[in-house]
Amino acid sequence: MSADFARNRRIALVTLVVDSYDRAKTFYCETLGFECLADEPLPDGKRWLVVKPNGADGCGLLLAEADGEEQMLAIGNQTGGRVGFFLNTDDFARDYAAMLAKGVHFLEQPRHEIYGSVAVFEDLYGNRWDLLEPSHSPT
Repeated sequence: MSADFARNRRIALVTLVVDSYDRAKTFYCETLGFECLADEPLPDGKRWLVVKPNGADGCGLLLAEADGEEQMLAIGNQTGGRVGFFLNTDDFARDYAAMLAKGVHFLEQPRHEIYGSVAVFEDLYGNRWDLLEPSHSPT
C-alpha cells in the first residue's frame, strides 16, 4: 500500500438512483429489512437518505431521487444489467424465504457455488443483487 494514503479508508456509501425517495425507502426498509440511518431534507427539495442492512457494519446506500432525464434513464440499469450489489447473510435459507414471502423477485433458484450459497434477485427498479451466504468469512 502506498504511504501516500491512510490505512483506515473504506467505501462508506454507494449512490443508487431511484424514482422516489419514499418508494425506495419503503422497499429497502420494509421489504429487505434495511435500517434507515438518515433521512434529512436538503436545499432544493432533495433528501440525504441513507439505508443499510440492519445491524451491519460497512457500506450503505445513498438513495438519490433522479434529477433530470439522464438520471431517470439510469434507474434500474446502473451496472449495465450485471449484478452490481451483494447482500451477504449469515443464514441464506432464512433470508431467501423471508424475501420470497415479501414478494422479492428472484431471477433464479438458489445455487451452491464454491464461494457460497447464492441467488440473484432484482430490487424495486430491476437492479440485480446477489443474496449470498459466503462459504467462509468475507475479507
